[in-house]
Amino acid sequence: MKHTYHIHGMSCNGCRNHVEGTLSKVEGVMGVEVNLEKAEAVIEMDVHIPLETFQEALKKDSDRYSIHMPGHHHHQPKEEKKQPIKNGTGTFYCPMHCEGDKTYDKPGDCPVCGMDLVEEQNMSSASKEKWTCPMHPEVVKDGPGSCPICGMDLVPMAPETSAEEKTYKRLLKKFWVALAFTLPIFLIAMSEMLSNNPLYQLMEPKYWNWVQFALSLPVVFYATWMFFERAYRSIKTWNLNMFTLIGIGAGVAFVFSTVALLFPDFFPDQFKSGSGTVHVYFEAATVILTLVLLGQLLEAKAHSKTNNAVKELLKLSPNKAIKVVDGEEVEVGIDTIEIGDILRVKPGEKIPVDGTITEGESSVDESMITGEPIPVEKQVDDKVSSGTINGNRSFLMKAEKVGSDTLLSQIIHMVNDASRSRAPIQNLADKVSAYFVPVVVLVSIVTFGVWAIWGPEPAYVYALINAIAVLIIACPCALGLATPMSVMVGVGKGAQNGVLIKNAEALEKMAKVDTLIIDKTGTITEGKPTFDHIGTFGTTYSKEELLQFVISLNANSEHPLAQATVKYGKENGITVSKTKDFNAVTGMGVEGKVKEAELHLGNLKMMEKAKAKVSDDMKAEVKKSQEQGKTISYLAVDGVCEGYIAIGDKIKETSAAAIRSIQDKGMAVIMLTGDNANTAKAVAQELGLNDFKAETLPEDKMREVEHLQKEGKVVAMAGDGINDAPALAKSDLGIAMGTGTDVAIESAMITLVKGDLHGIVKARNLSEAVMKNIKQNLFFALIYNTIGVPVAAGVLYPFFGLLLSPMIAALAMSFSSVSVIANALRLRTKSID
Repeated sequence: MKHTYHIHGMSCNGCRNHVEGTLSKVEGVMGVEVNLEKAEAVIEMDVHIPLETFQEALKKDSDRYSIHMPGHHHHQPKEEKKQPIKNGTGTFYCPMHCEGDKTYDKPGDCPVCGMDLVEEQNMSSASKEKWTCPMHPEVVKDGPGSCPICGMDLVPMAPETSAEEKTYKRLLKKFWVALAFTLPIFLIAMSEMLSNNPLYQLMEPKYWNWVQFALSLPVVFYATWMFFERAYRSIKTWNLNMFTLIGIGAGVAFVFSTVALLFPDFFPDQFKSGSGTVHVYFEAATVILTLVLLGQLLEAKAHSKTNNAVKELLKLSPNKAIKVVDGEEVEVGIDTIEIGDILRVKPGEKIPVDGTITEGESSVDESMITGEPIPVEKQVDDKVSSGTINGNRSFLMKAEKVGSDTLLSQIIHMVNDASRSRAPIQNLADKVSAYFVPVVVLVSIVTFGVWAIWGPEPAYVYALINAIAVLIIACPCALGLATPMSVMVGVGKGAQNGVLIKNAEALEKMAKVDTLIIDKTGTITEGKPTFDHIGTFGTTYSKEELLQFVISLNANSEHPLAQATVKYGKENGITVSKTKDFNAVTGMGVEGKVKEAELHLGNLKMMEKAKAKVSDDMKAEVKKSQEQGKTISYLAVDGVCEGYIAIGDKIKETSAAAIRSIQDKGMAVIMLTGDNANTAKAVAQELGLNDFKAETLPEDKMREVEHLQKEGKVVAMAGDGINDAPALAKSDLGIAMGTGTDVAIESAMITLVKGDLHGIVKARNLSEAVMKNIKQNLFFALIYNTIGVPVAAGVLYPFFGLLLSPMIAALAMSFSSVSVIANALRLRTKSID
């Protein structure tokens, strides 16, 4: 009988293999087939096995997976939290993303592919500066001061070596050991090619074989023993990978040579040399292992460059700040700053946390976050961000976001998450990799058989060498690295240019977008509305009275249009009266009671709600302002439309050029706005937009997205407000303006830090560059193996007499992964403007 179960917790082929292996070991199970895409397991059994038995087997093996009957509710296991780091300064993950975004709390090998885990660079990686006494090193403080024991000034401690650097140094040490012992083995073996071998005059060949054996022991059992451990683990868990092939290939060469040395009479004459000794392959085994170690060393060095963007961002985070306490300036550690603290930022200093300027003005270099080189002028009430650099004037600021809440911390967190995410195109590599190692092992066995039967004498020698070459040259590692490396470098490149990518899927989708929907306020316009004028329709209330109503009502609203009138009221000393029963109606406006008068302020839909008639004459009067691009809000008092206010919002200087560039990229641009049709038309005409819709509510924007998707369009939505969140979430790709609300940013897959439409052009260019790079990497990896494996098997020998030495195969295999990483690193120099 067969039963189908649902499996929760699988994220890759490694997981699929693991679950399949665990379930197949349950007593009574005849066969198991696990489908990763459907997250299902079809289990064949003689007699019915209780579900609890399978659950217990999976639980005993790992808390990551769970099994249940389809359609039954189950409690999903809690997602693994990133554990605090116990060894190193970051979170560790597999560079090939074998287990999705799973992380580890200490360095080591990936349990699926065997590669060294990579350290995530985060705010804790930029370890806080510690101070110590030169006379008493046991004294360690968070900041400068004097030693409590001897009174000497404390000095900064040397920063802790990162786990990444430790891995590189460990591999480098092992490489030098391996090279020191492999070189003499290689020279002894190559001396056989000399006609009068001087070494044989010193000792007989069999004794030189013992010397090679002795020299190979440190290489095999110290410098490269980790490869055999990984190979054993891969076979034990059936997560076959490149170390499986290396372990089998080099292991066969070493074991064969050792047995030949100890028991030479077991072998037929064709294996023996003229001196009667069996030909040994210690040089092949050690050279192969040393070259693979060299490849790992180069990969470790290259890996450190793929997350350079995050490292550069981390350098922006200052360690100290100047806090103003009771008029006194005190130097404090960055992690002691609390919300509400007043900080002094001096010329040339990095801004310590996010906040608002309370006194003074300056120019701030924000290029490290927005990618824009021109410093931005800042004055009182303007926002400043952690990590940006102050110009040549001093100012005071109030801390509003500290620690992990700062923009810099969020950027680093988003970049790390995106770097570890999987692009859909990676599924192709995963499917190929799943069958790759078994196929290569099979090809190696076939190669041995073909050469042993039909090869020239000594046939078994040729068979062994070529079979080993096939195993060594095949490198699934390059295939696995093709996508993650490009994504990691691309995401970092985007962050340096003010384009934050939430996940790898967003990068892939951005290249396919053919329709872009954009909001008006805060997206096309600056999102900094200013009060223009107020108009009256009757004689019941004066302009001053209506303005006081508007400002009193808007004082309760966070909307940018409302804040524009409140700011005008403050600047002109207008008294704000108390508001009762205040209510904000999304997509319409606000309502409430001021001085017992029932007020409704907003668009025509709000007037309908208030049952306040807006005559044609009134509409004709406001149309003049609307045609100038002004936003109009009608004011109804006790059910009668008494007047209106006009708010101006300047179009960003870059909007028109950005929209033209977007259209040149082949994307149709549609503007959706909640504003009046006349205002929308004026803005559209100025920007050269033919396609726009006005007076749209949040649900209207979402319906428009759905409508376009049904037509087969790939839709991206760019917006900055709460009213854009539903459409952002519904679209194929949500793009949030970093100047907008947290809700909009949370709903989006791409965030433009500067809140500039030109960022969409950057995002598109970045997406196209990354996808092109990934395809190049996949091509290199696939074509390399497609050509390399047959050549190693000896297909060219009958025609050209060419054979591939296992040592050359090892060199090629090692550099294949490095070439993929090197190609990904080219993205760092790519211009995306």
